[in-house]
Parts: sequence; C-alpha cells; structure tokens
Amino acid sequence: MYYPAEQKTHNKLDKFRIPICRVGRKQACLVFCSFLVLLSIGFALNVFQFHKREVTENPDMISITQQEEFTIIIQTFKRDDILLKVLKRCLVVPHLQKILVVWNNVGQPPSQKLQESLRHHRTPIIFLEQKINSMQNRLQPFPEIHTDAVMMLDDDLLLSVSDISFAFTVWKQFKDQIVGFVPRKHVETTPGVYDYQATSLSELQFGRDKYSLVLIGASFFHHRYLKLYQDQPKAMHRLVEETQNCDDIAMNFVVSLHLRKLWNATRPSGIYIKPLDLVSLETQAISGFKGMWFRPDHFKQRSNCLTRFAQIYGIMPLQFSNIVKTHFA
Repeated sequence: MYYPAEQKTHNKLDKFRIPICRVGRKQACLVFCSFLVLLSIGFALNVFQFHKREVTENPDMISITQQEEFTIIIQTFKRDDILLKVLKRCLVVPHLQKILVVWNNVGQPPSQKLQESLRHHRTPIIFLEQKINSMQNRLQPFPEIHTDAVMMLDDDLLLSVSDISFAFTVWKQFKDQIVGFVPRKHVETTPGVYDYQATSLSELQFGRDKYSLVLIGASFFHHRYLKLYQDQPKAMHRLVEETQNCDDIAMNFVVSLHLRKLWNATRPSGIYIKPLDLVSLETQAISGFKGMWFRPDHFKQRSNCLTRFAQIYGIMPLQFSNIVKTHFA
C-alpha cells in the first residue's frame, strides 16, 4: 500500500544523510579515522592534565616524587666547556628531576651559547647566579630543591650513567649518610693533630685500608644537611671562607655529629661506591683554570682544617669504615 505522507518524510531526512555514493567509501573512512585520532588526542591530553593536577594537589603523590627522584647540584667557575660535557651526561640519567648550576662567575651571566646547547632537553636546568665567588655557595638549602636526595657533583667529574643510578639506589638504603665515589681518611699524628690522607682503593677492597670521609664532590646526601650545614658554628664557616677549601670535610663533620644524635651511637659519615667509570676533566678546560687539587699546599691546608674543626666542635666525630659497595656485589 502507498503512504504519501511517509514518503515525503523520508525525502526530507535524505537531505541530512552523508552521500557515501558521491564522496566514496575511502573518503568517508578517512573522515571517520581522522575523527577517532582527534578524539584519542583529546582524551590523552585530558588524562595528562588530570595526572599533572593530581601530582600537584595530592600530598601523597608529591611525597612519592620526592623519594623517587633526585636533584643534581653543580658548582662551576670559568669552565663552561667541561661543564657542558658534564651536564649532557647528567641529562640522560633516569630519576633526575632537575639540575641546579651554582654559577660562581660573578658579573658574567651564562653565555647564550651554553644555554642554547641545553635548550632542547626536557629536564630543567636552572642557573643560580651568585653575588660572591665562594666554595660554600653550593651548600645552600635552595628553595628549588623538591627532592629528598641531592647529588653534589664537581664541574670537572664525568661519571657513567650506571654509576649515578647505582649510587642513588644505594643511597635509598642509607639515607642518613653520604653515599659517594671519593673516600679519604684522617690520621692522628699527635694528640689532637690530624693529617688528611688519600685512601688506597686497591687495599680498601681487600679490607687492608679504611676511610673516614666521603667527599661530597661526587656524592648523594639528604637535602636536610644543606640546612644543617648553615646552622653550624660561625668559626667553621669562617675557616672555609678564609681557605676557600674544606667545605666537604666540614659536611662530613656535620653528618657524623647528626648521626651521633640520631642513633645515639657512632657511625661513619659515608658509604663508598666503587665507580665503573669516573673521569676527571680538570686539565681539559680551555680556560686553563684548575681546581684546588693543584694547589701546592692543598693537603697541608686540609690537614689543618681537620685539626681546627676538631677544636671548634671539641671532638673528632669521624668514624672509620671499610665498606665498599660495588655493582656486582
């Protein structure tokens, strides 16, 4: 039977149908697939924004980030070329949140060439320009630090990615101590007088030598020690400022004394990590500027610091250890 009214309605609806027969099935599929891609991108962006907002607003998520990531602090002075090599190596290390460059070139901001070389990396690099050139600049409790772990690194030391990652893993087991790659020791020559000496790494791994300091120029430690360092006696800060040396020895005193209070027992300030690949770039700087190691009175000066610090604190808190952490143990 024929229904004229119904046929008329169908004719009106036909105007809104996609004319597949004219456009073609391939073009229709292309339009449909493009729509799905745009929908997927929109969904992904919403998920990302939600996750970002969740991390920002959720204290538990922030706490996890603080524990699972770390901040690198590098202090530098007149060695842009080797600094760039060190930075590029650090930027590929997993779990790195950001890098703080303590810029001691007073009155000379970081060059455009240096900043351009680092612009395309996703990990933030923040240059902190200082008003004075001081060894102690690197030991400030910078507000830019949002992680428990801090890695202090000299601008002339090149460590392998696996060494840095391994040290961070070890530090998470010894969060109250310094975990690093350069051990040293103190030797009491006469009562109350101390000598600063290198540790024999070959003897150490067989238990025939020991260390009492782990230098912070290639180490992990908890960020709380930066604030604790600032709270130390003025005489200690004055000695470091006068010598432009020994801030790393002072930090070992700070950690040792804190551990004594924390555990009500004596513990070594640090844990030594045997590196797979640690290279010094000190002699490669185009500027020719060399660090403290090349000063003729370097070891004598540091021996004097040990003695003076013991006098300032009224105690020698450093404890010996022969613990060696290796990748294969």
